[in-house]
Amino acid sequence: MTGQSYLDLPRARQARGVVALPGSKSISNRVLLLAALAAGSTDISGLLDSDDTRVMLAALRQLGVEIADGGPGRATVTGAGRFPAGQADLFLGNAGTAFRPLTAALALMGGQYRLSGVPRMHERPIGDLVDALRQWGARIDYLGQPGYPPLAIGQGEIRAGAPARVQGAVSSQFLTALLLAAPVLAQGSDRPVVIEVAGELISKPYIEITLNLMARYGVRVQRDGWRSFSIEAGAAYRSPGAIAVEGDASSASYFLALGAIGGGPVRVTGVGADSIQGDVAFARTLADMGVQVESGPDWIEARGVRVDQGGRLKAFDADFNLIPDAAMTAAALALYADGPCRLRNIGSWRVKETDRIHAMHTELSKLGAGVESGPDWLRITPPAPDGWRDAQIGTWDDHRMAMCFSLAAFGPAAVRILDPGCVSKTFPDYFDVYAGLVAGRPGTES
Repeated sequence: MTGQSYLDLPRARQARGVVALPGSKSISNRVLLLAALAAGSTDISGLLDSDDTRVMLAALRQLGVEIADGGPGRATVTGAGRFPAGQADLFLGNAGTAFRPLTAALALMGGQYRLSGVPRMHERPIGDLVDALRQWGARIDYLGQPGYPPLAIGQGEIRAGAPARVQGAVSSQFLTALLLAAPVLAQGSDRPVVIEVAGELISKPYIEITLNLMARYGVRVQRDGWRSFSIEAGAAYRSPGAIAVEGDASSASYFLALGAIGGGPVRVTGVGADSIQGDVAFARTLADMGVQVESGPDWIEARGVRVDQGGRLKAFDADFNLIPDAAMTAAALALYADGPCRLRNIGSWRVKETDRIHAMHTELSKLGAGVESGPDWLRITPPAPDGWRDAQIGTWDDHRMAMCFSLAAFGPAAVRILDPGCVSKTFPDYFDVYAGLVAGRPGTES
């Protein structure tokens, strides 16, 4: 798929089957960093193999962390509390789950580091995180536009005296980065390390993932609601010995959506009722749309309508602040609703791999949908049965755009996905797995 300029999707009519999900990107990169900062060795299983995790692995190795490849989905990371390399020039692609946490950890290390990425990463704001780290005495300079990467990190006067305050409304990754790095500061401190959140905190379930994983590595965070977080003096990460990465709940949304519009059943394994990922709540969104959803500890199954036979999902008007990634799948499903659908509180889409509100508005309109959008909302009116239009779907160098628009193949229009290889960021073989579930494969007519 890499290097392929486009992929024509044949008309899909039915979907059924079972998918073993790849590992969660969010959990994989958090676990890799935690293992690198922990005392002892961690055997990691279920690790996602994707562009973003390769970026993190390469960066950690460049920083002197010992990482042994244990075969597909497995690695053993030996940490020592701090990174051995005191200098490094790191290229981190467009991996926010690597760039933000590494910025925070390196800022507290006392070395000399440069961090850069692809042009889009240099358009993604990081000023709120930098401002918070400077409150702890970190020295961070912008090498381009103020408030954005690339960054130069120097030897600051690190101290845990005053709380670090971070804005909560732009990206939860800023708070996650501060939390993950805080024990680096706490180890040599005689007072607690405190982080305060200014304003409304978005994407709270991703913070829950962070806190859960920190606890697995021996650091429990005390919090006052979502306003204040405290790590006790002397806290330090200790390896749990072994840890398994859950399947990716955001990726699960595409397959459950296939079951919702292709009849199903489609079952995903690797996430379920016991998951620590907030995106499993997408199952409730599907239920609200009239889809029959069942789940167990580590699986979810969806049975829905057959849109090729005139079936329709129930229209929705919902707040997606807690599940912004899976919300993109809901936006694509709006093509098959029985009325206009509205997604609210999705302002974080603006600072993702692309401006997802603008990108989704553009591509849904190509298919014949009526689309309106604002700073943090999107309203979609499904195409009339005779209003669908053939479309070449631009993916905007955004893996989730490519995956969620595969659902458009259930409509009557011809759909071409441009740059399908962008899915390598999190799910390199997505379209192969997709083809195994739908009636028909890419390049053939069912």
